[in-house]
Amino acid sequence: MNGRSADGTFANGNAGRPKGARNKATQAVLSLLEGEATALTRKAVEMALAGDGVALRLCLDRIAPPRKDNPVQFPMPRMTTAHDAAEAAGAVLQAVSIGDLTPTEGAQVMALVDSYRRTLETSELEARVAALEGR
Repeated sequence: MNGRSADGTFANGNAGRPKGARNKATQAVLSLLEGEATALTRKAVEMALAGDGVALRLCLDRIAPPRKDNPVQFPMPRMTTAHDAAEAAGAVLQAVSIGDLTPTEGAQVMALVDSYRRTLETSELEARVAALEGR
């Protein structure tokens, strides 16, 4: 057979196609397009400039892809201790309440604040343990 058992599944010792290997259809398409990238790109640009909406969208998506997220700016106190996290969380809630941040942005920033708070707590605990062990 071709490395498969009677029920069509891969037989023991045959894991199937190696990870990252391309199937035959993909390989065929890639071989047809080999060396044509410049010509195809030029044609897409020409079609976009001639008013073809699909070609225009394709070109613009390559030039300036849609952003996954945007940077946010709002006043936030410096966090140097775990206790400062409460003040920082208040600043995030204030920014959401006045519309400087969307609720989704606020939740994402709050997750960063919480992660940093845990880091600060760990550092503070390590310092306390080291001080106790030093006695």
